[in-house]
Amino acid sequence: MTSPLEQKIKITGPVVVTANRVGDGAVVYRRADGGWTTDLHDAVVTANATIARELVFAALADGLRAVDPYIAPVTLTRDGEVRPGNLRELIRRHGPTIDLPVTFGI
Repeated sequence: MTSPLEQKIKITGPVVVTANRVGDGAVVYRRADGGWTTDLHDAVVTANATIARELVFAALADGLRAVDPYIAPVTLTRDGEVRPGNLRELIRRHGPTIDLPVTFGI
């Protein structure tokens, strides 16, 4: 299997770089200042493959705060709101699609 670092990045619309936070597994998005945010609206959005590649390489070097970064599609509304661009990202952002069993005493 080809490493994500060696794959050609094909961008067909707006994207963000996303990962999971090391401390608690929360979904996070790369900000312009190089930090991470849980708010999709604060993420860097680009449609440029070169910029997306630079963002993901920088995110890979930040393995102490977030793991497994990758480029994810987003959509932009007419009002400029950023929304997940596919079902996977929608589920990652909002959580499971089924009710989970409640357990006590854990």
